[in-house]
Amino acid sequence: MFTGLVSDIGEVDKVEPRGELLRARILCSYPAETIAIGASIACGGPCLTAVAIGAAGEKTWFEVDVGAETLARTSARHWKPGARVNLERSLRLGDELGGHIVTGHVDGLAKILTIEDFDGMKRFSIRAPKDLARFIAEKGSVSLDGTSLTVNSVEDDVFSVLLIPHTLKVTTWGERRVGEEINLEVDLMARYAARLGESIAQKR
Repeated sequence: MFTGLVSDIGEVDKVEPRGELLRARILCSYPAETIAIGASIACGGPCLTAVAIGAAGEKTWFEVDVGAETLARTSARHWKPGARVNLERSLRLGDELGGHIVTGHVDGLAKILTIEDFDGMKRFSIRAPKDLARFIAEKGSVSLDGTSLTVNSVEDDVFSVLLIPHTLKVTTWGERRVGEEINLEVDLMARYAARLGESIAQKR
């Protein structure tokens, strides 16, 4: 479980195909001794398990196995050495829930349509997959590339989010470009509300 508050920007050091899996090594600033084998770390959105840990100079590295389902649904299939990804450690009991409840289970890929710069901020217009658009509501929450954001506006399958200078600085969002695909996880409560509504409708 996560909050969508990015705590570090990692860098993909190497990727190695292993059958249907992809083994990736990611460099980060987390102290190596604080990462346990089996720990969950959100890497650009998807929750992945640390299977190896070590140090390289002043950087810590951890390795993750990316499964076929994650490769099919997320931008992890495009990872190459040098790629930068938003990182978040799993939520601990007593931590401040400053974003919203994020599972790290990416639903699909959205696409950046436009980027508007003003006053040090950026407004992104994003197209969601048709089957996920119904879960996105104005003033609701959404997780994009592992970042908890508030939806500003919605029109059909296109929605917008506004990122402040701080968020642009401490995440990879300052590097995003028009046409890029980003990992989308819809709000958990919106998903359950929609499912509940469907169940009620079927009983009538």
